[in-house]
Amino acid sequence: MPKQDPPYRRIADHLRRRVLAGEWKVGERLPSRAKMAKSYDVGTNVVQRAQEVLINEGLLEGKTGSGTYLRVPKPRLPMVRTRAVEDFPAAPGPDGEWESETAALVPATEEVARRLRIEPGALVVHTRYEFLLERRIVQLADSWEPMALTDKSPVTMPGYGPMHGRTVVARMASIGIRVVRAVERPRPARATAEQSTLLGIGSGDPVTVIERTYLDDSGRPVETADLVIPDSRWEICYELPVEAPQE
Repeated sequence: MPKQDPPYRRIADHLRRRVLAGEWKVGERLPSRAKMAKSYDVGTNVVQRAQEVLINEGLLEGKTGSGTYLRVPKPRLPMVRTRAVEDFPAAPGPDGEWESETAALVPATEEVARRLRIEPGALVVHTRYEFLLERRIVQLADSWEPMALTDKSPVTMPGYGPMHGRTVVARMASIGIRVVRAVERPRPARATAEQSTLLGIGSGDPVTVIERTYLDDSGRPVETADLVIPDSRWEICYELPVEAPQE
């Protein structure tokens, strides 16, 4: 039998439909959690968790000691992917910034090894990125680079050295590796418990994971990454060039 969503998610979906149907006006206070719990035949903690989902989506607003109110929904921000894809640590917009943590001498898992075309257990540099907008984490990324490419060079550790803060493409170019293309594979997923805590969304909320791999001019993978993008915050768009037909 198909696995059912937990009760708080089903209530969140129903509340979302009621909000979008105009049952409450902007700024209006919703019924108390106790009243809603009785109407849905669940505990108040289940209603609270359901409301937190909609608060994270920007549909509701909680006011301490007062209750939960309908607010103007936060617009989803466009994330445009083009042929000239910006990679971390570049941030979209002047108010965005990255924080990162890097570990070297990390044995590659079978999945990372497959993507980098190296042997499982071969050493890689693993960097975890958090993208902050308005002081909130709104995107996550994990990056892996083969140590065989950058070991004993100034760019082994992305967060340190003379190329600190530069993109993968720029860092590789500084040691004579010419990155010429990227392959992206987006797939839908649900936020893990860790991801939901960092992103301020509900566990199991929709996210898009973009598996991205950079390749050099010989076709060799030089870096692979997983970008975790919450669906409630970003609208992913692909902008592709169209070649005019030859006359």
